[in-house]
Amino acid sequence: MTIHLDGSIRDGKHVMQVRVYYEDTDFTGIVYHANYLRFMERGRTNYLRLLGADQHALFAEAQNEAPGFAFVVRSMQIEYLKPARMDDVLDVVTVPADIRGASITLAQEVRRGDEVLVEARVKVAFVSGGRARPIPKALRIAMKADQDAA
Repeated sequence: MTIHLDGSIRDGKHVMQVRVYYEDTDFTGIVYHANYLRFMERGRTNYLRLLGADQHALFAEAQNEAPGFAFVVRSMQIEYLKPARMDDVLDVVTVPADIRGASITLAQEVRRGDEVLVEARVKVAFVSGGRARPIPKALRIAMKADQDAA
């Protein structure tokens, strides 16, 4: 089995593993709540990286249409259900849930095996030149294809 540092996209889901280190925990030995945000940010970043890696022309087209583009978090809803502890190996699961003109909502989970520890819905806006812009068509189509595969 090949392990990819950035995780992998399968069946419309991006899955990336993270190990909990001492630095991720608080004085009680459980993962500090803000560190889940870091884990999920890595998941979103790697999802987009792999989406672009699978389709290099896609990101080149997006760059031509919206130079200097970026995705920024607009809003987040999060539920902390169960704690993670040092040395746990967690799966960060990212799935496109809703794709609009200038934003995408991603459903994310942090799991330990079959247990869901954290659930989040993250609305991410597409920006270029400091302003919200429509997500370029090719990129929207690729994300929609992932959404339909889920």
